[in-house]
Amino acid sequence: MKRFLIGAVLAAILGCSGQAFAQNVPSVVGLTPFSPQTRYMSLAGYLRWQYFTENKTWLSIQEAQELVNNQLGG
Repeated sequence: MKRFLIGAVLAAILGCSGQAFAQNVPSVVGLTPFSPQTRYMSLAGYLRWQYFTENKTWLSIQEAQELVNNQLGG
């Protein structure tokens, strides 16, 4: 029971931190993939790199792609 409670508390904390993380994501709107603007990376790759340089934490490829899709309205 104690393990379950600790797991539930951790899940709640991590779930809340996801909201804050979405506010600090660099924008890729208006950038052209694989261009000098994006250092010749895809938009998801550039977003991951930019996020890492600002936060010292890597996003997963899936997270980055979802963020790009949300930013571009897809």
